[in-house]
Amino acid sequence: MILMGAALAGCKKEVVRYASFDEYPVRTDELLEMNYSPTETTFTLWAPTAEEVRVLVYETGEGGHPIDTYTLARAEQGTWKTKVGKDLKGLFYVFNVKQEGRWLGDTPGINAHAVGVNGQRGAIIDLRDTDPAGWSQDRAPQLGSVSEAVIYEMHHRDFSAHESSGIAHKGKYLALTEEGSRSPEGIPTGIDHLKELGVTHVHLLPSYDYASVDEHTLEEGKYNWGYDPLNYNVPDGSYSTDPYAPEVRIREFKQMVQALHKAGIRVVLDVVFNHTFNTEGSNFERTVPGYFYRMTEDGKFADASGCGNETASERPMMRRFMVESVRYWMREYHIDGFRFDLMGIHDIETMNAIREAAQQIDPQVLIYGEGWAASTPQLPENQLAMKANIRQLPGIAAFSDEMRDGLRGPWNSDSIGAYLAGIAGNEESIKFGLVGAIEHPAIDYTKVNYSTASWAAQPTQMISYVSCHDDMCLVDRLMTSIPGIRPDELSRLDKLAQTAVLTSQGIPFLFAGEEVMRDKKGVHNSFESPDSINTIDWHRLATHYDVYNYYKNLIALRKHHVAFHMGDAERVRSGVSFLPIELEGVVAYRLQDARDEWKDIIVVLNARKDFAKVEVPGGRYVIVCRDGAINEQGLGITYGPVTMVPPQSALIMYLSES
Repeated sequence: MILMGAALAGCKKEVVRYASFDEYPVRTDELLEMNYSPTETTFTLWAPTAEEVRVLVYETGEGGHPIDTYTLARAEQGTWKTKVGKDLKGLFYVFNVKQEGRWLGDTPGINAHAVGVNGQRGAIIDLRDTDPAGWSQDRAPQLGSVSEAVIYEMHHRDFSAHESSGIAHKGKYLALTEEGSRSPEGIPTGIDHLKELGVTHVHLLPSYDYASVDEHTLEEGKYNWGYDPLNYNVPDGSYSTDPYAPEVRIREFKQMVQALHKAGIRVVLDVVFNHTFNTEGSNFERTVPGYFYRMTEDGKFADASGCGNETASERPMMRRFMVESVRYWMREYHIDGFRFDLMGIHDIETMNAIREAAQQIDPQVLIYGEGWAASTPQLPENQLAMKANIRQLPGIAAFSDEMRDGLRGPWNSDSIGAYLAGIAGNEESIKFGLVGAIEHPAIDYTKVNYSTASWAAQPTQMISYVSCHDDMCLVDRLMTSIPGIRPDELSRLDKLAQTAVLTSQGIPFLFAGEEVMRDKKGVHNSFESPDSINTIDWHRLATHYDVYNYYKNLIALRKHHVAFHMGDAERVRSGVSFLPIELEGVVAYRLQDARDEWKDIIVVLNARKDFAKVEVPGGRYVIVCRDGAINEQGLGITYGPVTMVPPQSALIMYLSES
């Protein structure tokens, strides 16, 4: 039902009312809200329930009084529009929507592409002015297959802010453009470190404009991960060298992407469409109240995010917004992948629409997310992008908490260990992750953490990891769950954990700094802890160079041998088999892929504190990983049918006839 022409508060303005959100008109053109040219600027806002809309223009990004106010006229598909026939470049703007006789408050809109300090006002700029030299020629490095991906998750401040980083632009986008940075011991850091390590993708924690860090007071060192969205489609100012100049954050973000591409590294952006920082005062709520959020039956804002609200991805304009945002980051910023926070809150149809749109731009785009929610969302579970529904999400991956917690221990108790702590009963969870969460005849699913069946159709739909920014980092978790652990045990188990991750048929994912055994002083949830907790101390690169070297060589081993990343479920089912093991705390498997020059590879993971005797097929083997060392050219020769694996370590060897 649509009612037209009602009068409110003595006004004779035309009012449009809708019986339900399903009746709201859907904007079919690009969701552009400010379109600049030197001769005119067009303002367009989708606000179908408004009775009036105005745009206020300012000289600065904050403070002062508007220098002009323009009234928008009702237009097609629920939009309001006006054209200002003069050059507004360098000025700032906000919209204000009137509904039911009340002005809802200033907002840069839901889709600002440039903002002033702290994101309170949109900025009128020419985006082409923000392109660095050579930007039109920038191209992402190509992979042979998405199965070759190795992801490195980082926070801008964590990676470069420590005094030992040798980086000039500490904590900034430009930190990742600096070549030649060194630790005090003379070892490469920064982008040179990433190139040497060999990762294929850098996953950036949220880098859009978020609300919790005051860009005025950056010198005070206020820290946050950024999971509190304000403006989704513009970089955050706290990582720029000048948050007051709208062009600077955009240009520096592009320079960062360009530098990473030049270094052979693709870029993944962490996106948080599932909730906003606030609700009542959010850009969504000040534009079309109620539409962009789900409500409970009693009319309250639902909260499956645990952050005060949950967005309604199933509604056409929220879906359009999400799809267009992903396309915008790919086209304007050359982003190569997206990690979806609490992806389980979003509906399957929307996530598939995002994947289809993204793959049209880049067939190698990487899309993955958390296949869960903080609490039960307001949609039926069979409609949600939960881990259990990943088969319905081709080309989209989810994190495997089965493998993660099988290795380190349960998510709800830092003090309880698992496989790495020598606790029996976690072997099937490890095997589940090693095959990439696909259906495999050798897995006993009754003994797998959290899942009683496979959930991935393809191994590339599973993210293999043991730690990330959430919860304790690996070193802290090992120290907490294994009281009294010795330094040598700590490094051995660290290497063992990542051997499982990097020989998994899923897509491996590493938390920045774990290659130098970073810690976070035991802090479980460091989302707003200071730099003293979160930053990577690059002195550790020299102290733990053997661990770093192990990670580097293990990544190279994975890259060079397709048997470690077969990329296809049928190949994995036929090419990955598990050796019969009677010992607890040992997992042994065999990799066979006709495409690999190593036709028969044996991997053994031994979490025991003593040597493990493992029966293997007879023959002559070249050992490439043993007792915490890796050398692809060979560490020695051994012969089946029995091999001995040192305690708390991995063995990798291949069958060689000569």
